[in-house]
Amino acid sequence: MTLLLIPALLLMVIAGYYIFVPADVRNSRKNIRRLKRWAHFLTDILLYTIPMLVVYALVHLQDIAASAVGIPAGQNYARYIMILEGDSVSLIQELATPLLTYVSGFFYLLMFPFLIVFTFLLLLYLQRYRATQEFVVAFILIYMFAFPFFVLFPVHVTGYTLACVTPLLYNLSPIIAHGVRIVDPTLNNCFPSLHAALSMMAMLVVLHNVESRRYRIFSIVTTATILFTILYLGIHWITDLVGGILLAVICCFVAFRYSDSLFGSYRSLIARISYYLRKPSVPCVNCNSRIKMKSDLSCPNCGMSYGSTMKMSSFVERFRKFFT
Repeated sequence: MTLLLIPALLLMVIAGYYIFVPADVRNSRKNIRRLKRWAHFLTDILLYTIPMLVVYALVHLQDIAASAVGIPAGQNYARYIMILEGDSVSLIQELATPLLTYVSGFFYLLMFPFLIVFTFLLLLYLQRYRATQEFVVAFILIYMFAFPFFVLFPVHVTGYTLACVTPLLYNLSPIIAHGVRIVDPTLNNCFPSLHAALSMMAMLVVLHNVESRRYRIFSIVTTATILFTILYLGIHWITDLVGGILLAVICCFVAFRYSDSLFGSYRSLIARISYYLRKPSVPCVNCNSRIKMKSDLSCPNCGMSYGSTMKMSSFVERFRKFFT
């Protein structure tokens, strides 16, 4: 399924570039040397993607963590959620039609990753480095807070728990069912809903940082549709949805206020590596300019500090010369 989704997602990102990036912004970028511009863009993607990928990979060690703390395989706490809401989620499937099921599947499988990926790339392309930092911090916090629930409080999907709810997504195609099980083999990562949390997070970041009215409206409509589909397709409980929304609001609040502190160690590490190697230039989150680090690890334009003053040892000096 990944082989089908990645090309489709790439085409959607290209289309999104022409739909959501204002023409004047696209034209202004043409004045910058093309090769240099893309080199900076790809470097920025790498710098900000690494911490998200590390956390994403660690979270997927949940089976090992569950085994370490003695959680038996097949554990399911959905019965407690049933006490709270019963089978009320089944009412949404009364709207079921083949067309609505296919549209919902499209939003769940493609529009959700598009919203996350394109928002991240858009912030970098617009050189909104502080906003990108907030996005990364909120993303990491969501996964870190969700991880203990996935390990200690596994909840199975509604479609395989409630007799009155059909697993519409997994019935669409064996390829889809197999692809989903690669990410979540036991289909028990329900509470809180990451689809709800991450799409809500992306929407809040867009509303907080992106001026494009068109993309703001798109993010709101897409997020609302995703929240509907996770219930309609027989995946999540209403409690999962509410938990995901609350998680996104809390993590975004923390990211908007404290991203500089939470991201500081990683940013300082990148600044040191940039200084040792004398390349590449790195983005400054304070003034949105690209800078080459000096020995005091501060931005020459705005003075923002990225670490303490350092003296290079002979070993570090040889290390730097080797790469320059």
